[in-house]
Amino acid sequence: MTSSRLVLDEFIPYRLSVTSNLVSDSIARAYESLFGLTIPEWRLVAVVAETGGITQQAIGMRTRMDKVTVSRAAIALVDRGLLARRANAEDRRSHLLELTDAGRDLYAAVAPKALDLESRIFAAFDPQEVAQFMAMLRRIESVALSIGG
Repeated sequence: MTSSRLVLDEFIPYRLSVTSNLVSDSIARAYESLFGLTIPEWRLVAVVAETGGITQQAIGMRTRMDKVTVSRAAIALVDRGLLARRANAEDRRSHLLELTDAGRDLYAAVAPKALDLESRIFAAFDPQEVAQFMAMLRRIESVALSIGG
């Protein structure tokens, strides 16, 4: 990090991206084969499950996914009967997304698998290392947001 010469393999943003892609790809394969979900679709299901009713714009802000990705995932999930749209009393230009009964059932089936995958990925680390890693990720997010991320 102190060198003035860029070595891509040692560039932390690059390492974060590569690692994130590897983890996401392995999880995506599992979600796709088990539940027919893409990563953006799963993120929407999870966020909606955690929040109850939420707008697509709020999902984008929370997950850092772009508008088009959120919209496509929402359309696919509504078409599959996993999400429902209802009027947003606070803003008539937007809708709130909510899980349907089928969406809640799907979430109940996927969430344990997600936790199992996370557990398998981090099994080689002690809990204190994982806690420190999470704290560092949150600090990195905060700094990135403060510099215009």
